[in-house]
Amino acid sequence: MKALLFAAGRGERMRPLSDAMPKPLLVAGGRRLIEWQLAALVRAGVREAVINTAHLPEAFPAALGDGARYGLRLGYSCEGDTAADALETLGGIVRALPLLGEAPFLAVAADIVTDYDYARLHAAATRIAAGAADAHLVLVDNPPFHPRGDMALAHGRIALDGARLTYASIGVFTPRLFFGLPAARAKLFPWLYTHAAAGRVSGEHYRGRWTNVGTPQELAQLDRELRAA
Repeated sequence: MKALLFAAGRGERMRPLSDAMPKPLLVAGGRRLIEWQLAALVRAGVREAVINTAHLPEAFPAALGDGARYGLRLGYSCEGDTAADALETLGGIVRALPLLGEAPFLAVAADIVTDYDYARLHAAATRIAAGAADAHLVLVDNPPFHPRGDMALAHGRIALDGARLTYASIGVFTPRLFFGLPAARAKLFPWLYTHAAAGRVSGEHYRGRWTNVGTPQELAQLDRELRAA
């Protein structure tokens, strides 16, 4: 299974730190945020990953190279030279499809830190490849910055009604879901809700560690926590 890491945005709440350095390349616990993700992917058996870029795109290959030192092969899907060029999540997936192949792929935010075991998603990828679903999403308890959540779970499927949870920016998708769509600026949600309403999106609730750090103060707090762990 290949992986797509979303890294094209500026990270507005992280300014001014993210003005000079893309948010996923900021350091916490002695590693860049994206390096925590790369290590987790390698532990799960992922050996090829694509990073989408727009804001300060040259910083990523300069910092990460071809991925060899992490134990995987990195490719880059460049959407432009500035944050304004970023295609959002849906457009970013469509742009990166030629690099992702024909099998179900993992898509994750490059700037989250979690102890979720991505190896758990191989089973979901197998079900998706067999046609049992088109996507599988990982949900978490609603964080303080997103108290209303995004969607609900019902019998292992994403539901639009019920107690809402937050999308963890961790999902598995079949490429066929995006065939024929333009590589234009667009968000994954609410577009994906149509497929969820048709019962084609499975999901799970993860209750372990998951951090989407947004501000310089939160980054400093995460740094202290990771160093103390």
